[in-house]
Amino acid sequence: MNRLKGLISIARKAGFVIIGKDNLASYRKKLYLVLLDKTAGNSLLRDVNFISENRNIPILEVENLAEVVGIENCKVIGLKNKAMSENIEKCLKGE
Repeated sequence: MNRLKGLISIARKAGFVIIGKDNLASYRKKLYLVLLDKTAGNSLLRDVNFISENRNIPILEVENLAEVVGIENCKVIGLKNKAMSENIEKCLKGE
């Protein structure tokens, strides 16, 4: 969890993170990964799945995403850097 928190913190400081469903929907450039909180509601899940399927973006679920990101009530983020996305994906898969 600490490694994931560190990676996301670095990505935020570098400007590689899109926070929130509306921002994801309006972002028109390439996204490499979407992180979704496990407690996300059906409406958010449906909207994020739609965005993901249309743009071919993988979705990974994270427990307590708001705590990891450091933003209260954060349920979804998108990553727009390929290398950072790959590192976070490896971290979540336990590699």
